[in-house]
Amino acid sequence: EETGCVAGSGERLRMADLELEIKELIVEALMLDDVTPQSIDSAAPLFVEGLGLDSIDALELAMAIDKKFGVRIRADDEGNKTVFANVRNLAAYVAQHRSA
Repeated sequence: EETGCVAGSGERLRMADLELEIKELIVEALMLDDVTPQSIDSAAPLFVEGLGLDSIDALELAMAIDKKFGVRIRADDEGNKTVFANVRNLAAYVAQHRSA
């Protein structure tokens, strides 16, 4: 019996909501005046190309995520490059680690 398939569209909807919340957080926390949350592609890179964020932005974003979702992202974590690759990965990380 596979229980993972039951979630279906509801799970995708919740992830889409979480992705939007993270996009809003990115715009607010990093004060990106010329960017709207809706204009950020969930699969687009956040650093260098894409939004063009830098390491200071990553630190600000990590603190904002901790404050909003209670999910701490350690600076020395080897997986950070993957976690911060795009909004989709960030949302998946938050969903997996946030307190129930």
